[in-house]
Amino acid sequence: MIKVGIVGGTGYTGVELLRLLAQHPQVQLHSITSRSEAGMAVAEMFPSLRNRVDLKFTTPENAKLTECDAVFFATPHGVAMAQAKELLAANVKILDLAADFRLQDIKVFEQWYGMPHACPDILKEAVYGLPEINREKIKQARIVGLAGCYPTSVQLGLAPLLSPQNGFSKPLIDAQRIIADCKSGTSGAGRKAEIATLLSEASDNFKAYAVKGHRHLPEITQGLKAIAGHDQVALTFVPHLTPMIRGIHSTLYVQLTPDGRSVDFQALYESFYANEPFVDVMPAGSHPETRSVRGSNGMKIAVHRPGGGDTLVILVVEDNLVKGASGQGVQCLNLMFGFPESMGLEQIALMP
Repeated sequence: MIKVGIVGGTGYTGVELLRLLAQHPQVQLHSITSRSEAGMAVAEMFPSLRNRVDLKFTTPENAKLTECDAVFFATPHGVAMAQAKELLAANVKILDLAADFRLQDIKVFEQWYGMPHACPDILKEAVYGLPEINREKIKQARIVGLAGCYPTSVQLGLAPLLSPQNGFSKPLIDAQRIIADCKSGTSGAGRKAEIATLLSEASDNFKAYAVKGHRHLPEITQGLKAIAGHDQVALTFVPHLTPMIRGIHSTLYVQLTPDGRSVDFQALYESFYANEPFVDVMPAGSHPETRSVRGSNGMKIAVHRPGGGDTLVILVVEDNLVKGASGQGVQCLNLMFGFPESMGLEQIALMP
């Protein structure tokens, strides 16, 4: 049994962590922080957690986080790196759901997030939290920068095509002509009052955003280069806001090389993810839906080759709050403490 604290327990990823960890057989929830709601019972704000979580929100100063074995940061960018040194000194493991420990290039981080990095020395040892790619490193990590929601879907959707572990000695796709056309529900924007995510604005509407450049672009590019083992990777990434609460649907387009034209991609994907508990490669011809993963840590992938041509289309769906955030965090927690990877994450998706 380990003690776990959560910094920032009132947002969507925070309450999702509470939902998952309250059911985890090896976790004792030790403290939940919120400056604005300090003193309020968690179950008062979130009645779904009545008789499951008996804690009250407390300020970070009074949370006794150094008594924890692990601390999750479900906070805005910049919070985790301000507290990382103290927690690591107390042998507390850190899992950050924000971007503080995702990007290894400090200049890139500062360019996209508009703030100096507070602990570049700690950043050097941080492990990128994408278990299907970095499982062994995560097992040994003291600090994990969890993958973002869009980056999780894009990287896992493309990994079998780029990884040297796919069994092919020559490139299967043109890695500099990748298109990621991605759609997310409104919860991806966080639990805050914002005009773009008001019901009257987001409902019955569909739009692209951040076409000029999105913060997840450098993270995706960094991850794909690491998977491929070289820097010759480039993509066009266009996110969209859809009128739903949960879910990500990423449609990925790649151009096959002459060596890739004879490959059975259905068999490749099935083999590549054969032993992954949370990645389900659907039967040939499938069209996965976001509702098939809602509330679960599962991801579903389908591979298409329209007309047998040179364009491969990969469809990926995930719940942005679970596999795209908090569930993936619990998956990493399990690896870091030697628990079965799927412990506390076996929920079946909600239907309808």
